[in-house]
Amino acid sequence: MRPIEYRIITAALARIRTHRRTADTTRGRSDSDAPSDRPRTARRRAAQFSDFGAVAALKRRQGLSLDSLANWQRLWQSNPAVIAGSKAPCLGWVLESEDGIVGYLGSVPLLYQFGDRTLSAVTTTSLAVEPTYRTLTASLISPFFHQKDVDLYLATSATEVVGSITRAFKGEFVPQREYGTVLFWVLDPVRFASVVQKRIWAHGALGEISEKVVSMALRGDIGLRRRWPRCPTNGLQVTNIHVRDIGQEFEGLWLQKLAERKRLLAFRTPAVLRWHFDIPEDRRTTRVLCCHSGGRLLGYAIIQSEAEGDTGLQRSILADMLLENDDPRVATRLLVEAYEYAKGIGSHILEVFGFPQFIRDICLGWKPYSREYPACPFLYKASDQALHAELAYENAWYACPYDGDTTLIARGADAADTRH
Repeated sequence: MRPIEYRIITAALARIRTHRRTADTTRGRSDSDAPSDRPRTARRRAAQFSDFGAVAALKRRQGLSLDSLANWQRLWQSNPAVIAGSKAPCLGWVLESEDGIVGYLGSVPLLYQFGDRTLSAVTTTSLAVEPTYRTLTASLISPFFHQKDVDLYLATSATEVVGSITRAFKGEFVPQREYGTVLFWVLDPVRFASVVQKRIWAHGALGEISEKVVSMALRGDIGLRRRWPRCPTNGLQVTNIHVRDIGQEFEGLWLQKLAERKRLLAFRTPAVLRWHFDIPEDRRTTRVLCCHSGGRLLGYAIIQSEAEGDTGLQRSILADMLLENDDPRVATRLLVEAYEYAKGIGSHILEVFGFPQFIRDICLGWKPYSREYPACPFLYKASDQALHAELAYENAWYACPYDGDTTLIARGADAADTRH
């Protein structure tokens, strides 16, 4: 029989998953959002910079994170993929009706490398549609997959509905095993249990389980099963820097990775890394852990941390990690440092999702907890059949939160945070 600590924690995690699924389904809706009987029509057109205010208001009404004009300029003016391109970028599309702008889907250009081939890619972002117009969602997604001069189409934060529509346009789930399984460690059992108790178990029979019981069960299970990253001192040095301090030594590591094997990699030059993570008005904090030996950069890990507005849960995620020759010693040291850093800044949990199996196997050795996405959120489509066929194999990928829009898009205050 499972120990009582395990059963209590399993119940807590199941409750968290249910709460998150419910929040994702109902966010941005109210009783007045119910579809009316009268037919709804809207005209689709290309998004323009002048649409920013109306799109921001739409996203606010749908409960999405607030955006800024500075971030739009970052995505579609100072974007390295735009600078390298030969044509004006597509910002995405809007649905416009007599009610104004009632739908939006953004399209962000990116650069990828696959062997000796540089690929032009685009990623979906910030889908928002008023409830009474959601039957028109597919009409927003369709032009995304019909953009010209694009090698790779990505949707990396897709909901189940968007995933189904993407599949209809011949999009495929990333073939990387267990991409939809999030691994995580609880860093502060007391504060984590407080979030569970106050925010999730406020009602119902499970609400009678006290915060003290949950935190004691967590501490007992973590201690008994040794659920935390650890490793012996291995002579590697790790430093903690700001994104703006990413320097030319990162260029050498990037070129080394390209020479190691043929694998699809989002561009990670120093300039692109700084652009990707230096996000205007972002509520997250981002730090870069650099692993050196003999003064040479062997790998890095980038950690993003934020407090969720709806639950108060403070979490850190492994946003990116790159290692010379996929060295497990370097990966181990960086993961341990990431754990200690996240714990030191007061995060409740540290999450790892995506990444190749060798990194996940290291994590699994430290017995993390896990939760599942309802469906894999990462889908792709290549523009030509030969490339699409090559990407059907797991060893062609290095998919992680750095890809697409998962860590790229600003996370301003939640719309709910602005209501009084």
